[in-house]
Amino acid sequence: MLLDLSEEHKEHLAFLPQVDSAVVAEFGRIAVEFLRRGSNPKIYEGAARKLSVSSDTVQHGVEGLIYLLTESSKLMISELDFQDSVFVLGFSEELNKLLLQLYLDNRKEIRTILSELAPDLPSYHSLEWRLDVQIPKLKLSDWSIIVDWTQLMRQ
Repeated sequence: MLLDLSEEHKEHLAFLPQVDSAVVAEFGRIAVEFLRRGSNPKIYEGAARKLSVSSDTVQHGVEGLIYLLTESSKLMISELDFQDSVFVLGFSEELNKLLLQLYLDNRKEIRTILSELAPDLPSYHSLEWRLDVQIPKLKLSDWSIIVDWTQLMRQ
């Protein structure tokens, strides 16, 4: 299964080939920290000063990386599918390998973080009460159907 990245996400990730691989690795670390602790604008501003770009550019690059890693982790895509998804972006082979390693190193942790962030949805543990509630509402003629049904269940 390949990731289907929107044009906006592709634009955000387009910043990555313009920087050194060490910077991309640092962006990966920032992305995982973002998932753990939330956004920290000071990190974006510091990185933007070092790279001589706007903090929005850095923030968009990190957010694009976050989306790539979280969607890949959420869908548990294979190494080959991840490589194919990133290959479409037109990155260098070195950058593709770096992103793959970043994904492989962090996918379990990202899945754990995502599962902790997911809301607990209410669910039924047993639906037997529904039959109990409906029985008093039945007409006398419907009781024969229930008796037949319960006899079938016992067989």
